[in-house]
Amino acid sequence: MNYYLAPMEGITGRIFRNAYHRCFPDFDKYFTPFITPTDNGKLSPKDYNDIGPEFNEGLYVVPQILTNQADGFLRTAKAIQALGYKEVNFNLGCPSGTVVAKRRGSGFLAYPMELDEFLYEIFAKTDLKVSIKTRVGKADPAEFEEILGIYNRYPLEELIVHPRVREDYYKGKIRMESFAYALEQSRCPVSYNGNLFSAADASALMKEIVGQDEASDSGKTQKKMKLAALMFGRGAVASPWIFGEVRNLPSSNHLQSFQQFHDRLLTGYAEIMSGDRNTLFKMKELWYYFQCHFPGCEKELKRIKKAQKLSDYRAAVQAMFASGRFVEDGFRNPAL
Repeated sequence: MNYYLAPMEGITGRIFRNAYHRCFPDFDKYFTPFITPTDNGKLSPKDYNDIGPEFNEGLYVVPQILTNQADGFLRTAKAIQALGYKEVNFNLGCPSGTVVAKRRGSGFLAYPMELDEFLYEIFAKTDLKVSIKTRVGKADPAEFEEILGIYNRYPLEELIVHPRVREDYYKGKIRMESFAYALEQSRCPVSYNGNLFSAADASALMKEIVGQDEASDSGKTQKKMKLAALMFGRGAVASPWIFGEVRNLPSSNHLQSFQQFHDRLLTGYAEIMSGDRNTLFKMKELWYYFQCHFPGCEKELKRIKKAQKLSDYRAAVQAMFASGRFVEDGFRNPAL
């Protein structure tokens, strides 16, 4: 079983990846926030500064591409390959309205003929490994049968399934029947993404998958369900020690490691951003996830949110970590 860090736009970039790498056990793969192809086929300075090999030493990084144009995908993949990468990921999961309106991300799933043509062209013209991160449809999980049939025509490196449709966004129950279908019918390795916020969540998922397999029709020969990997997103951002817990690695002082992780994030963003304002914006965004570990610290959290200078922010964070109210219980999906 492998474990992956999910691509989260604006969050799991190279500053996050490197801070994580220095404070916690590594994920098997780190998927980058999506790269949108440029007209000239070159990587933008922003994208290069995220995936440049010199910024990701010691990490297995998989750049993700977002587009619905095969030529743009191929030009970008070629630029990525020139940096030494052997694998790219294709984004068919993003539910953002601006992305979907352009028939990209999960919006592309509503156009199966065009999607098939796209995949035919890219697999005919690249020797890179290509994996796909997908939802199970745009509006209805019944769409997934046709979508998976298309995927099965091509030599995917793996299929990472978030078992929701686009219209679900991140709300409601995971559609496990669709994920079970992927495990049964996919011709390539299948990995899972969605609502993994703790080691207990991962354990419950595995039990559910095994239970579904054991409940198969005993009168027929069934394909053994095998899960290739689990991908953690919001759960790993909020509780970066989650990977060690899932793998039952020796436990460390989570509060101490968490503070070291936070400080590396702050230092990293301050080094690449201009002025306190931009750095604080990034750090305050992360506290949406971090705050779950400090119940009863509304006063300290308010100070963090109101800070306009790094000195004020550091003082507020120090007070938060010194509050004595740290708990290991992690982030829960507020949309459920």
